[in-house]
Amino acid sequence: MQESEDLDPLSSLVNLFDVAMVFSVALMAALVSYLDLGEMLFSNEFTLVKNPGEQDMEIVIKQGQEIRAYQADETQQATGERGRPIGTAYQLESGEIIYIPN
Repeated sequence: MQESEDLDPLSSLVNLFDVAMVFSVALMAALVSYLDLGEMLFSNEFTLVKNPGEQDMEIVIKQGQEIRAYQADETQQATGERGRPIGTAYQLESGEIIYIPN
């Protein structure tokens, strides 16, 4: 009976499946850590700007359980005017706002 278990070719596949599962979980954890996705998944509020300064720019805002996405052309449709970014504003921990023109 012992010899038949040793000759079973499928027994080695079980070990390979376990190794593949551990590797895939470790890869997912590394990607979440590298891409800083933890903040998006676990924080109550965040803002994400995709393709900043481009024609297809998108702003994603999460407040509590609500997630809203704005396209760059939505502003143009609402006002009927076109615009372009002219700089960047930063708010420091002290509350002071610094504007840096392009």
